Amino acid sequence: MARYLNISLCTAVAALVALGLVMLASTSAWVKGTEEPYYFFVRQSWMAGAGIVGGLFLATLDPRHLRRGWPWLLLAGCLLLALCYVPGVAADLNGEKRWIHFPVVNRFQPSEVAKSITMIALAGWFARWQTEIPTFWKGFVIPGILLGVPFCLILFETDMGTAVGLGAAGFAVLFAAGVRLRYLLPTVVTGCVGFYFLVRSNENRWSRIEAWLNLEDPYHQMHKGLQQWRALLAFGNGGVQGQGLGNGFEKFGHMPYAHTDFIFPNIGEELGLWGTLLTVLCYVMIAVSGIGIAMYASNVFNRCLAIGLTAVIVVPAMVNIAVTTAVLPNTGLPLPFVSYGGTNLVFTLASVGLLCGIQRRSRLERRPESGSGVQKTYEVRL
Repeated sequence: MARYLNISLCTAVAALVALGLVMLASTSAWVKGTEEPYYFFVRQSWMAGAGIVGGLFLATLDPRHLRRGWPWLLLAGCLLLALCYVPGVAADLNGEKRWIHFPVVNRFQPSEVAKSITMIALAGWFARWQTEIPTFWKGFVIPGILLGVPFCLILFETDMGTAVGLGAAGFAVLFAAGVRLRYLLPTVVTGCVGFYFLVRSNENRWSRIEAWLNLEDPYHQMHKGLQQWRALLAFGNGGVQGQGLGNGFEKFGHMPYAHTDFIFPNIGEELGLWGTLLTVLCYVMIAVSGIGIAMYASNVFNRCLAIGLTAVIVVPAMVNIAVTTAVLPNTGLPLPFVSYGGTNLVFTLASVGLLCGIQRRSRLERRPESGSGVQKTYEVRL
């Protein structure tokens, strides 16, 4: 069964990338302020190609190189995140400074690369201190610092959605590594309480919560709750069979960011319930494949890294689907592989490449040597 994990993983990812390009061609042509109707589709296609090339390279990379170089990778990731606070370098969009100006690609989102780097750092630490995992300092405090530094840098960019996703992925790695629950559970409770007060003190964030709790209110439907309300209408318009590809109504300027954060409702409107269920099935396949790769991993580093990379992909997908169906308040997280966003697509495909490399190397390391399969018999001479 182990050899089929890469096949199911790559099949699900390929289906999602293809679906994303098709839906971008359908929705992005109607985005306001764009002169070229297929600008986003063409740009996303180039980014998909770059992500595939990067993923193929990482699939052949020996994970031991990442294990040795994780401190430098983490330092580089934190420096990139710190650039979001530097005037003239940071790119401010909609009041959030989660991008920096970068040559060639114009805007670059450091938090996307920082998520994968943080998972590499946690896996490298636990692989180095395997016998110290049950302890308080080396098993909980120091890994918590490794996770907390990029988490705080992302959080105070006012990118709370990405910060929560990173925290959930980090918790998955800590739990899978064997950190004691008596350390983890109080931290989670404290974090939830602190997160509540942080949101409550921010008028913009709290207004989103109020709009989410009162979507039936006409005032919220025209203001902070507009996206989620129009998303529900899109799902209702699509029904089971859908309106047909290209025949959606909400993308004509009625639902903001229909090609990025809220592309999932457009799938429901044009492809119907079956389209949304197949999309969810692809993410389930990714989750199952990633957990299977972690189970068959040959060492602690590969096992922790596989769990972390799987969570980095699946958790934002779960949150995005929950937001667009009004189960959670609006967070601004994209749908991996499907939503428009070059940085997210490239580094998510890179994470898939790392997962495939872990599974491939685990198979090679578990392969028996020549002659070892010969059956030996023993007897006692009397």
